[in-house]
Amino acid sequence: MTTSTRRRKKAAPKTFKAAYDILKTNAAELQQQDEPDIDNLMTTVEESIAAYRVCETRINAVQQALDAAFAEEDKTESSDS
Repeated sequence: MTTSTRRRKKAAPKTFKAAYDILKTNAAELQQQDEPDIDNLMTTVEESIAAYRVCETRINAVQQALDAAFAEEDKTESSDS
């Protein structure tokens, strides 16, 4: 991407995969730049923050579901004894 290329702010992703793909793409773009693309930096950062929040929310939901499932399994095993 050249510095003359303008990026438009995208809507926040809806799925973990879409959000993760945005994070990977933005990280790769930032790593490949010889000079920082200051004109689009805020757009990249805002897009990345929105994607990160989607990932974080989904990971937390999965963690809670796993915790609940294991707690239920522990209760079942305890009552079988």
